[in-house]
Amino acid sequence: MPWYTVNHPSVIEPAVIKYTKEKWRFVKKPIVVTLDPQGKVTCTNALNMMWIWGNAAFPFSTDKEESLWKSESWTIELLVDGLEPNLPNWLREEKVICFYGGEKMEWIESFTSATKKAAQTLEIGLEMVYVGKNNAKERVKKISGLITEKQLSHSWQDASVWFFWNRLESMLYSKTQHGKTNDPDVIKQEVMTILGYDGSEHGWAIFFLGTTEMVRANGERVLSSMQSFEEWEEMARQMGFIPALRKHLEGITDDHHCTRLILPGISGGIAERVVCAECGRPMEMYFMYRCCVE
Repeated sequence: MPWYTVNHPSVIEPAVIKYTKEKWRFVKKPIVVTLDPQGKVTCTNALNMMWIWGNAAFPFSTDKEESLWKSESWTIELLVDGLEPNLPNWLREEKVICFYGGEKMEWIESFTSATKKAAQTLEIGLEMVYVGKNNAKERVKKISGLITEKQLSHSWQDASVWFFWNRLESMLYSKTQHGKTNDPDVIKQEVMTILGYDGSEHGWAIFFLGTTEMVRANGERVLSSMQSFEEWEEMARQMGFIPALRKHLEGITDDHHCTRLILPGISGGIAERVVCAECGRPMEMYFMYRCCVE
């Protein structure tokens, strides 16, 4: 596949710039517009497809994107996409696998300790992986170092953390563009839930056994459940860890919560240019969805 680049933006004709903004709806975030051999646009932004499926999405087109989604379901493989090299072995060994995120070290220490204690009591295999937090590179790097130093769990490197969150956002954008029906969309809902957890002030966790058996919760609820494990230990011995945890979580009422889903501006949205009142530079545009119950 040939690649061409422009040596300097100043050589681009004003008409071309206007066309990309008006027709391709390019605002600020990178986009990848694909053309067929005849120069006809096949996909106005293939970047999301690239992040989600890689080379499997080629040749990039709207029809191909819809076809790929039809063959997908919400599984641990879709969530992780090869980022965890130990995953095949863990699945083969039938271990409970926990991915968790957040930026409060006190919560991380309490959660990992209580969860490992519960697994030891049940004598089940458990693996825990810290996946960081979106748009918090320096804080996550420091936390990952402490997690490794204290041997609390596995922890991903910066590049894997970035790719994980970027890919989740790409899934949501892609689903939003193509899921315009009234049918329930499990994948979209799960992605939005994780992104919503990440936008809160607390941590979160998602547990898998096998590829599809799953339970997830925000940081407060999952930590409370693990610290009160003796209350549902017998149920876990009878029906299994994940079904028991799910049933226990269903019995917890959330009197107070505040969930925020914050997303970068999507190309084709509001194109107004807003500058910073302090320095005069263009401001980044984000969309925030918020639900706070006091």
